[in-house]
Amino acid sequence: MEKRDPLAAVIRRAQQREPAAFDELVDRFSGQLFGLLYRLTGSRHDAEDLLQELFLRVVRTLEGYKHEGRFEAWLYRIAVNLVRDHLRRQKRHRTVPEYAGASQADGSEGLAGHPSGGPPPDEPVDVAEQADRLQNALRQLPAHEREVIMLRHFSDMSFSQIARVMDTPLGTALARAHRGLARLRRIMEGGRQP
Repeated sequence: MEKRDPLAAVIRRAQQREPAAFDELVDRFSGQLFGLLYRLTGSRHDAEDLLQELFLRVVRTLEGYKHEGRFEAWLYRIAVNLVRDHLRRQKRHRTVPEYAGASQADGSEGLAGHPSGGPPPDEPVDVAEQADRLQNALRQLPAHEREVIMLRHFSDMSFSQIARVMDTPLGTALARAHRGLARLRRIMEGGRQP
């Protein structure tokens, strides 16, 4: 199996605590996982922290992982669960506004109304505005719909993979995607979510 699945060999080496194998897993998956975490949280800082936490969990739990060709789904499930936990904690302890341009706790204004963790200042304004608008619209979706959309459209996962990651039936994943995209379309066209 390992000859046909080079990932299996890397996983086996990582399970034996070989540092180079862990490095290879990080190199192979960190880009797409960071993208998912960033889109789910809307913050580069939070995404970086969660990515580190994700790989710490991988190091701690990889020994018990049984490779059956679903390693990527296993990683995405960890990522989605970390984001859910993070957002729950954030709701309980929210003291700083989501946008640095909003009034800060001390009453002062943030940095030129630029979203915290947003796109770099050298990006064209219209692209940054569109990205901010999309990110804001995605935040308005229910979490389960937002997660399906992110996994499908930003991580290029199939619906069967999404169903495994979210531990839900395939039909539920499809329905959430359909409802979420319809709701997202209404929000982006100027209407608020119902």
